[in-house]
Amino acid sequence: MPFVDIRLAGNATREQKAAIVADVTRSLVERLGKSPAAVQVVISEIPTENYGAGGQLIADRDAPKPIGEDAHAAVTSQ
Repeated sequence: MPFVDIRLAGNATREQKAAIVADVTRSLVERLGKSPAAVQVVISEIPTENYGAGGQLIADRDAPKPIGEDAHAAVTSQ
């Protein structure tokens, strides 16, 4: 019995999750010859403030930067 554990950083819609479950199930049926009823899929959504990569929270990495912190928006004073 295949058991697939998928973890997503952030959220997906119900429709997206249903499509993922259908795609993963179809793949295991085609590639391993498993019965669709035997395929179990769990999708866990991890809040981006609870997940980090490269030494930084994903929530901070993806947050819009204030104007003063953007290197391309440097303001010179005269």
